[in-house]
Amino acid sequence: MAEEYVILVDKNDNPIGTMEKMEAHMNPTLHRAFSVFIFNSEGKLLLQQRAGHKYHSPLLWTNTVCSHPREGEATIDAAHRRIVEEMGMDCEFKEAFSFLYKADVGQGLTEFEYDHVFIGTSDIKPVVNPEEVESWKYVDLQWLEKDVVSNSQEYTEWFKIALAEVLEHFNTI
Repeated sequence: MAEEYVILVDKNDNPIGTMEKMEAHMNPTLHRAFSVFIFNSEGKLLLQQRAGHKYHSPLLWTNTVCSHPREGEATIDAAHRRIVEEMGMDCEFKEAFSFLYKADVGQGLTEFEYDHVFIGTSDIKPVVNPEEVESWKYVDLQWLEKDVVSNSQEYTEWFKIALAEVLEHFNTI
Protein backbone atom coordinates (compact mmCIF):
# COMPACT_ATOMS: atom_id res chain seq x y z
CA MET A 1 0.00 0.00 0.00
CA ALA A 2 1.42 3.39 -0.99
CA GLU A 3 1.88 5.99 1.70
CA GLU A 4 -0.89 8.53 1.90
CA TYR A 5 -0.37 12.11 2.96
CA VAL A 6 -2.73 14.60 4.56
CA ILE A 7 -2.72 18.36 4.19
CA LEU A 8 -1.65 20.04 7.42
CA VAL A 9 -3.54 23.25 8.18
CA ASP A 10 -3.64 25.98 10.80
CA LYS A 11 -6.79 26.71 12.80
CA ASN A 12 -8.06 28.86 9.90
CA ASP A 13 -7.65 25.99 7.39
CA ASN A 14 -4.61 27.55 5.71
CA PRO A 15 -2.30 24.82 4.34
CA ILE A 16 1.07 24.65 6.10
CA GLY A 17 2.52 21.40 4.74
CA THR A 18 1.87 17.69 4.44
CA MET A 19 2.44 14.66 6.65
CA GLU A 20 2.10 10.92 6.22
CA LYS A 21 -1.47 10.02 7.26
CA MET A 22 -0.66 7.51 10.01
CA GLU A 23 1.94 9.84 11.52
CA ALA A 24 -0.64 12.66 11.64
CA HIS A 25 -2.96 10.32 13.57
CA MET A 26 -0.29 8.89 15.90
CA ASN A 27 1.12 12.35 16.70
CA PRO A 28 -2.08 14.41 16.56
CA THR A 29 -1.47 17.09 13.96
CA LEU A 30 -4.24 19.31 12.59
CA HIS A 31 -5.10 18.34 9.03
CA ARG A 32 -7.87 18.87 6.47
CA ALA A 33 -10.70 16.37 6.15
CA PHE A 34 -14.21 16.19 4.78
CA SER A 35 -17.48 14.47 5.61
CA VAL A 36 -20.32 13.91 3.13
CA PHE A 37 -23.93 13.42 4.28
CA ILE A 38 -26.33 12.21 1.58
CA PHE A 39 -30.09 12.14 2.18
CA ASN A 40 -32.64 10.44 -0.05
CA SER A 41 -35.88 12.02 -1.29
CA GLU A 42 -37.67 10.62 1.78
CA GLY A 43 -35.33 12.60 4.06
CA LYS A 44 -33.45 9.53 5.29
CA LEU A 45 -29.68 9.70 5.80
CA LEU A 46 -27.36 7.26 4.03
CA LEU A 47 -25.01 5.78 6.63
CA GLN A 48 -22.06 3.52 6.03
CA GLN A 49 -20.53 1.01 8.42
CA ARG A 50 -16.76 1.22 8.16
CA ALA A 51 -15.01 -1.95 7.00
CA GLY A 52 -13.78 -4.23 9.76
CA HIS A 53 -10.12 -3.90 8.80
CA LYS A 54 -10.01 -0.05 8.80
CA TYR A 55 -7.05 1.35 10.73
CA HIS A 56 -9.36 3.07 13.19
CA SER A 57 -13.06 3.02 14.06
CA PRO A 58 -13.66 -0.36 12.36
CA LEU A 59 -17.29 -1.45 12.04
CA LEU A 60 -18.59 1.85 13.43
CA TRP A 61 -21.47 3.59 11.67
CA THR A 62 -20.77 6.99 10.19
CA ASN A 63 -21.86 9.47 7.56
CA THR A 64 -22.01 8.54 3.87
CA VAL A 65 -18.32 9.25 3.20
CA CYS A 66 -15.39 10.78 5.06
CA SER A 67 -11.74 11.13 4.11
CA HIS A 68 -8.92 13.56 3.35
CA PRO A 69 -8.15 15.59 0.22
CA ARG A 70 -4.79 15.10 -1.46
CA GLU A 71 -2.26 17.87 -1.90
CA GLY A 72 -3.39 20.10 -4.79
CA GLU A 73 -6.90 18.59 -4.81
CA ALA A 74 -9.91 20.78 -4.07
CA THR A 75 -11.83 19.45 -1.07
CA ILE A 76 -15.09 19.13 -3.02
CA ASP A 77 -13.28 17.21 -5.77
CA ALA A 78 -11.85 14.86 -3.13
CA ALA A 79 -15.34 14.36 -1.71
CA HIS A 80 -16.66 13.38 -5.17
CA ARG A 81 -13.67 11.07 -5.71
CA ARG A 82 -14.25 9.28 -2.39
CA ILE A 83 -18.02 8.86 -2.77
CA VAL A 84 -17.32 7.05 -6.05
CA GLU A 85 -14.45 5.00 -4.54
CA GLU A 86 -16.34 4.02 -1.37
CA MET A 87 -20.04 4.01 -2.29
CA GLY A 88 -19.92 3.45 -6.06
CA MET A 89 -22.13 6.47 -6.72
CA ASP A 90 -21.94 10.21 -7.16
CA CYS A 91 -24.40 13.07 -6.83
CA GLU A 92 -24.59 16.78 -6.29
CA PHE A 93 -23.75 18.15 -2.85
CA LYS A 94 -22.51 21.43 -1.45
CA GLU A 95 -20.46 22.54 1.52
CA ALA A 96 -22.69 23.41 4.46
CA PHE A 97 -20.20 24.19 7.24
CA SER A 98 -16.86 23.21 8.71
CA PHE A 99 -15.64 22.47 12.21
CA LEU A 100 -12.44 21.67 14.06
CA TYR A 101 -12.29 18.71 16.43
CA LYS A 102 -9.85 16.47 18.25
CA ALA A 103 -10.91 12.96 19.34
CA ASP A 104 -9.25 9.76 20.53
CA VAL A 105 -10.25 7.00 18.10
CA GLY A 106 -8.48 4.12 19.85
CA GLN A 107 -5.35 2.10 19.07
CA GLY A 108 -3.21 5.10 20.08
CA LEU A 109 -4.65 7.21 17.27
CA THR A 110 -6.23 10.66 17.43
CA GLU A 111 -8.25 12.51 14.83
CA PHE A 112 -7.35 16.21 14.85
CA GLU A 113 -9.16 17.62 11.86
CA TYR A 114 -10.51 20.71 10.20
CA ASP A 115 -13.55 18.95 8.74
CA HIS A 116 -15.49 20.34 5.75
CA VAL A 117 -19.08 19.04 5.75
CA PHE A 118 -20.98 18.53 2.50
CA ILE A 119 -24.71 17.81 2.25
CA GLY A 120 -26.68 16.53 -0.72
CA THR A 121 -29.60 14.40 -1.81
CA SER A 122 -29.76 11.34 -4.03
CA ASP A 123 -31.83 8.23 -4.56
CA ILE A 124 -28.97 6.34 -6.24
CA LYS A 125 -28.46 2.92 -4.66
CA PRO A 126 -24.86 2.49 -3.45
CA VAL A 127 -22.62 -0.26 -4.81
CA VAL A 128 -20.06 -0.29 -2.00
CA ASN A 129 -16.37 -1.07 -2.09
CA PRO A 130 -15.88 -3.86 0.49
CA GLU A 131 -12.34 -2.61 1.16
CA GLU A 132 -13.89 0.55 2.60
CA VAL A 133 -17.46 -0.26 3.61
CA GLU A 134 -18.87 -3.20 5.56
CA SER A 135 -22.53 -2.25 5.15
CA TRP A 136 -24.87 0.68 4.49
CA LYS A 137 -28.41 1.76 5.26
CA TYR A 138 -30.79 4.69 4.96
CA VAL A 139 -32.11 5.73 8.37
CA ASP A 140 -34.93 7.86 9.69
CA LEU A 141 -33.58 11.00 11.36
CA GLN A 142 -35.74 10.79 14.50
CA TRP A 143 -34.63 7.21 15.05
CA LEU A 144 -31.00 8.19 14.38
CA GLU A 145 -30.98 11.03 16.91
CA LYS A 146 -32.21 8.64 19.61
CA ASP A 147 -29.89 5.80 18.59
CA VAL A 148 -26.79 8.01 18.65
CA VAL A 149 -27.63 8.83 22.28
CA SER A 150 -28.51 5.30 23.40
CA ASN A 151 -25.81 3.50 21.35
CA SER A 152 -23.10 6.16 21.14
CA GLN A 153 -20.30 3.57 21.02
CA GLU A 154 -21.58 2.33 17.64
CA TYR A 155 -20.87 5.66 15.85
CA THR A 156 -17.68 7.48 14.86
CA GLU A 157 -16.59 10.46 16.92
CA TRP A 158 -16.76 13.00 14.06
CA PHE A 159 -20.23 11.81 13.09
CA LYS A 160 -21.55 12.37 16.62
CA ILE A 161 -20.02 15.86 16.68
CA ALA A 162 -21.36 16.94 13.28
CA LEU A 163 -24.83 15.37 13.34
CA ALA A 164 -26.82 18.12 15.11
CA GLU A 165 -25.53 20.84 12.80
CA VAL A 166 -26.04 18.63 9.73
CA LEU A 167 -29.68 18.12 10.70
CA GLU A 168 -30.11 21.85 11.20
CA HIS A 169 -28.68 22.57 7.73
CA PHE A 170 -30.64 19.75 6.07
CA ASN A 171 -33.90 21.07 7.50
CA THR A 172 -33.22 24.45 5.87
CA ILE A 173 -32.48 23.07 2.38
